[in-house]
Amino acid sequence: MLRDSYLGCRDALEKGGIENAAFEAQCMLEHLTGLNRASLLAHGSDAFDRQDELDEMIQRRLKNEPLQYILGSWSFMGIELKVGDGVLIPRDDTEVVLNLCLDHLKNIKSAKCADLCSGSGAIALALERYGKAEVTAVELSGKAFYFLEKNINASGVTALRDDVLTCHKQFEDGYFDLIVSNPPYIPSGEISSLQAEVQFEPRMALDGGSDGCDFYRAIISGWKSKLKAGGAMAFELGEGQADIVREMMKGAGFVNIRTETDFGGTHRAIIGTML
Repeated sequence: MLRDSYLGCRDALEKGGIENAAFEAQCMLEHLTGLNRASLLAHGSDAFDRQDELDEMIQRRLKNEPLQYILGSWSFMGIELKVGDGVLIPRDDTEVVLNLCLDHLKNIKSAKCADLCSGSGAIALALERYGKAEVTAVELSGKAFYFLEKNINASGVTALRDDVLTCHKQFEDGYFDLIVSNPPYIPSGEISSLQAEVQFEPRMALDGGSDGCDFYRAIISGWKSKLKAGGAMAFELGEGQADIVREMMKGAGFVNIRTETDFGGTHRAIIGTML
């Protein structure tokens, strides 16, 4: 029965040390059956004929493969995104920088935006949907670009496979109303100590150099001239990086710089405008 399969999955995940085992078991069953939580409860006594697939998902999870990779998709701000090996998993923390961006765009019609280190395209698609913006998403990794193209397929987002460290030269000065990035920001020496699930994610999307700030420096320096007067640059931040990035932006001529905290109180995002 469906209920027995759910309970067996939950118990196996709990025994394997997986936090939120009940939630993850529910996600797996929802994925395999197409039923939501309420429907799973209502159909608990129904037969379940996909136990082999469920067992395979459980074994993958017990090896610490991220749940999102196993499911093949994940939701960000109501947008369903395809994810898998080679692309950074969208996280709720990124909503913090998105909200700063949307606040900047609220009085700008047909804004032109760049999403640098776009990955799955989470930020780009949210800017288009909620900010009504024209978005260029830049991503270098071939694996990540595969998912980016899939995710933007039915949208108006433009994807560019290129290196954010150099491709700014392709754009005119004063072109964008907003440039945003959730760049690699983990210090190189700390990556090996991150939780097991994160080790499955691409190092390229995590490694921000010795102090975690290589991409902030390069993007601020290379892309600031691409902003219109009054245009904004915004970043997602790693823990403890707010003051460092603030000083970088201030030194580059940005004004009205402000940060925003996540639910845990960490300064998770920063935005500033260029005169």
